[in-house]
Amino acid sequence: MEEYNASKIQVLKDLEGVQKRPSMYIGDTGIRGLHHLVFEVVDNSIDEALVGKCERIWVVIHKDGMVTVEDDGRGIPVDMHPIYKKEALEIVMTKLHAGGKFDHKAYAISGGLHGVGLSVVNALSEYLCVRVKWGDAIYTQEYAYGKPITEIKKVGETKTTGTKITFLPDKRIFKDRNFSFDLLSQRLRELAFLNRGIRIKVVDERTDKEHIFQYKGGISQFVTYLNKAKDVLHKKPIYFLKQKEDVIVEVAMQYNDTYKEVIFSYVNTINTEEGGTHLVGFKTALTRVINDYGKRNNLIDDLLTGEDVREGLTAVINIKLKEPQFEGQTKTKLGNSEVKGIVDSIVTEQMNQFLEENPQIARKIVEKSITAARAREAARKAKELTRKKSSLDVGSLPGKLSDCQEKDPRFSEIYIVEGDSAGGSAKQGRDRRFQAILPLRGKILNVEKARIDKVLTSEEIRSLITALGTGIGKEEFNAERARYHKIIIMTDADVDGSHIRTLLLTFFYRYMQELFEKGYIFIAQPPLYCLKKGKEEYYVYSDEERNNVLEKLGKGVTIQRYKGLGEMNPEQLWKTTMDPERRIILKVSLEDAVEADEIFTVLMGDRVEPRREFIQRHAKEVRNLDI
Repeated sequence: MEEYNASKIQVLKDLEGVQKRPSMYIGDTGIRGLHHLVFEVVDNSIDEALVGKCERIWVVIHKDGMVTVEDDGRGIPVDMHPIYKKEALEIVMTKLHAGGKFDHKAYAISGGLHGVGLSVVNALSEYLCVRVKWGDAIYTQEYAYGKPITEIKKVGETKTTGTKITFLPDKRIFKDRNFSFDLLSQRLRELAFLNRGIRIKVVDERTDKEHIFQYKGGISQFVTYLNKAKDVLHKKPIYFLKQKEDVIVEVAMQYNDTYKEVIFSYVNTINTEEGGTHLVGFKTALTRVINDYGKRNNLIDDLLTGEDVREGLTAVINIKLKEPQFEGQTKTKLGNSEVKGIVDSIVTEQMNQFLEENPQIARKIVEKSITAARAREAARKAKELTRKKSSLDVGSLPGKLSDCQEKDPRFSEIYIVEGDSAGGSAKQGRDRRFQAILPLRGKILNVEKARIDKVLTSEEIRSLITALGTGIGKEEFNAERARYHKIIIMTDADVDGSHIRTLLLTFFYRYMQELFEKGYIFIAQPPLYCLKKGKEEYYVYSDEERNNVLEKLGKGVTIQRYKGLGEMNPEQLWKTTMDPERRIILKVSLEDAVEADEIFTVLMGDRVEPRREFIQRHAKEVRNLDI
């Protein structure tokens, strides 16, 4: 082994550190990190909007894989820096921690507080071009891998201001450079809601998809949007905006008649997915206020829990402060301890006032919370029963589960199969070393229309929870305990099969959402047809593929349409749908949480009209219709 001494210590210059350890700056180098590049650039545009200097933002995904972000903000200064003797534009694009956000003079509040956004994007791009409208002129500069390849050039005159950045991520760092229109849309929609009145347009030149987001109602309109497919307890969202010390607290919330809570929290427009002190302050205050109101008005005997008072709540918490302390550059959790008390104080004051002024709504909220508490107690008993059966002791696993021999979850997979007939074929056809089979009888309970206490009375769902080993409920669910890292839904290719698949996805989304985030949920793709000519067999997965094969084979072809998995013998099922070397399975990912919540509510909720509108809107997209 070589001697370790001073000569082995490296000092990385400029942006080399970013290129060596990109995950430290963007979270990871997968799909999430790839899109984080776009969000870093957009956040700079939003910072201009926060100080009232930007009204429009454009985001374009180009056919060649590049992305453009353009705004009508003030532009990046191109004059000479007094200390570094270099144009400010080049400094911003090539130096870490260089920006106008540290002294709070140019930006009182901003999301891009680390000053690393544009320079990190530049460092992780094989090509980047910046075009700035500043001081009555248009300037451009081009870069490769974070280094300038041209001087700053003046290319025209202008009477407007703004910044346009076009970049191509570095293929050496990002193995997958395929930008998701849906993932970008989710974040841009959020930003439009959080920045009242700003117009954000996103275009995908690859598919001609386009969205324009502009919401004059701000986060109140955001809550209304989230609840649009639900029946609400009060027509107008509860809304308040207050400042205490240097913290601005904005909250919009509305109760609906569902059994789930949907809360989005933000700090300086950054989505704090892991919450933080602001969210803790909100939840603590809400629980205390509703309990105090209930006791004062003799509506409750026993204290309600936070889970009780948040049942059916849709809320958006939007905090602005000068010096947020986030956990890491990707900013998913707020750590400022003082914010908890400030949010608690404001929410307590405002909610007390609202409940006193609106006794009818207050009573509805308390009554819903009381019903939730009763259901929680019933669910506790049902969960206790499920928990006892969820240990890894094989004797406690469901009798209908045919488990695999492999005990390492990373190498194990479970097929959730529709019906005993298909379950029998799957058990015979599988590779028992690493493939488990759990047959489900009939359609499972629609969890969108039931509280967890009723959910846990379903034998099929209890079997599913026990087989997976994760537990259920906020206090008990743990994705790390999953007994399989591939959970594959395998249903018939007909209407009933599609319904069962949707019911299962709804259950996973509402009660085990982290399984999607970990990439554990898959959908099997059994063939639609078997074409035979002589001794040759061809399995095809769509009508289009069937027509292509028929055209190649000519006359004398026998066509078998598979209506159900049970129509295939074990060997066929293995060959077409279960053999890892030949099967097609689709990973289910959650790219747009807002849209996912809406779709599950529309498809599986009580209201018929939104479902009819959804079907009419998407009817032309149906590829294989079973009638």
